[in-house]
Amino acid sequence: MEIKNVTPSDIELVLPLFDAYRMFYEQSSDIEACRRFLKERFLNNETVVFLALENDKPVGFTQLYKTFSSVSLQPFYVLNDLFVVPQFRKKGVGEALLKHAKTFCKKQGFKGLALETAKDNPAQKLYERLDWEKDEAYFHYFWKNS
Repeated sequence: MEIKNVTPSDIELVLPLFDAYRMFYEQSSDIEACRRFLKERFLNNETVVFLALENDKPVGFTQLYKTFSSVSLQPFYVLNDLFVVPQFRKKGVGEALLKHAKTFCKKQGFKGLALETAKDNPAQKLYERLDWEKDEAYFHYFWKNS
């Protein structure tokens, strides 16, 4: 398996996976909107995307967004998206993507990686095995603009 750092010229490779990821979260398929979204993120230098390839076939991806901590005065990444094609799950693809993201973060000298997941997501075991710590001290709130 190869992990590739996605560039704007690689968007078409990750696009079907990104659309499938959104459909997993009950969004309608919209390849064109996904293409525009990803192009804009790359154009504005707002994203880092890693793509897992098995025999040159895209089988998973993760997407990071840069943010900052005012308290520690350090940048960190939000690991916002992680998706593995169903037939490649439990084969080390997600683990390889997470490890790659951690290595990238270390090389950048960033504070770390944050992620959030559903309470029933079985990937929690993987996150914890790879040294992500569950935050038991804070609640997370979200205001939705209607």
